[in-house]
Amino acid sequence: MISAFESYHYDKEIGLGVYDIHSPRVPMKEEIIQNISRALRVLDPKQFWVNPDCGLKTRKEEETIAALKVMVEAAKEVRQQLAAIV
Repeated sequence: MISAFESYHYDKEIGLGVYDIHSPRVPMKEEIIQNISRALRVLDPKQFWVNPDCGLKTRKEEETIAALKVMVEAAKEVRQQLAAIV
């Protein structure tokens, strides 16, 4: 999905999924950071929202909470990195 924005300038805000919710596996923080970083190579940080890939109703509560915690930690780390650059 991100590659679609490489050749097209998108000036609106967008939330792209940073992990696959269809897998019961809880993603590693590094995976999510990599996906966020990939999006930020194409999109301005001010227009990018970090989201899970899709709705979460197909996942069990425990795995959903665990994955969302990892996603939040990854987003915090990337925000800290961006703040250090600015």
